[in-house]
Amino acid sequence: MTKSGGQTKLGKAFEYACVTALYDKYKDTQDVIVEDTAQMRTAKNCFETAGEKQNDFMDAANAAVRVITRLEPRLEYADNDTPLVLSVQADAAGIAGDVRDVLCIRRGHRWEIGLSCKHNHHAVKHSRLSDMIDFGAEWFDHPCSRTYFSEVVPKFTQLRQLRDDGKESGTPALWSDLPDKAGDYYEPILQSFMDELKRLSETYDDVPERLIRYLIGRYDFYKVITDDARRTTRVEAINVTGTLNEASEGHKSITTVPILKVPTKFYHIGFKETNGVRSQNTIHVVCDNGWEISMRLHNASSRIEPSLKFDVQLISFPSTLFAQVEPWD
Repeated sequence: MTKSGGQTKLGKAFEYACVTALYDKYKDTQDVIVEDTAQMRTAKNCFETAGEKQNDFMDAANAAVRVITRLEPRLEYADNDTPLVLSVQADAAGIAGDVRDVLCIRRGHRWEIGLSCKHNHHAVKHSRLSDMIDFGAEWFDHPCSRTYFSEVVPKFTQLRQLRDDGKESGTPALWSDLPDKAGDYYEPILQSFMDELKRLSETYDDVPERLIRYLIGRYDFYKVITDDARRTTRVEAINVTGTLNEASEGHKSITTVPILKVPTKFYHIGFKETNGVRSQNTIHVVCDNGWEISMRLHNASSRIEPSLKFDVQLISFPSTLFAQVEPWD
């Protein structure tokens, strides 16, 4: 099993643990249904084959539910709208702009909240760059310029040729075979990406906001992050459109979840620097209203492909972000 494959299975196991914790919390006071879908069965299988990790997953999930219960009265109080439906989303939802993994749904009132379940990592949406991808059109609905493509197409064409030559010879071309993959590919492609991001933002005022909305998805959600080493669960309320923390008919949350202001401008777009040393594969994007993003470009496979993948971390949020760390015990 690859590292990424193992991490994916652990993530899905944690999703099932969150569903189980929610079910156990509310099953005795209302009708709760766990949707029987292919993705739910996959998550259940990952949980059931997780061995000794099962207890940790359940401790982490129960901690998350304790926090979210205090924030979401409509989970506990049905308001004559049952059942409470618990669902696991298909991976394709993330591609379509919905990063939530677990949904809690009351169909009568058309109410739902979602959880994005992270096992020991904080990463958000992963995206790719290639000569075939117009990231401006896909992310912001504003197409990239000819200048951008004139710069990156030759780089990706070289990579495609290396891949094809490897296939033809019967010996796959590997990234490790390149003498300077960062200097020859990562760094210039990232520079072109940053230049284009600046060009787009100078032309379209909504690019900073659209960048954040693209990365976090179209829907508000609770990000639930386990920290196995510290035996804690961190819950963050990503509440941009104001759909979290709604009152039920007779009960309000004792804690208010603020609505997060989206960015309106870029303050800085540049390569990450650590102790005076500039990274060749990671950039930082600093926005107003407290948002800062780290974007690391990397090859997702050992074999050369004519595309590169971003690992994106939201490293700074607005100061109003609701976040709580809950111990497992």
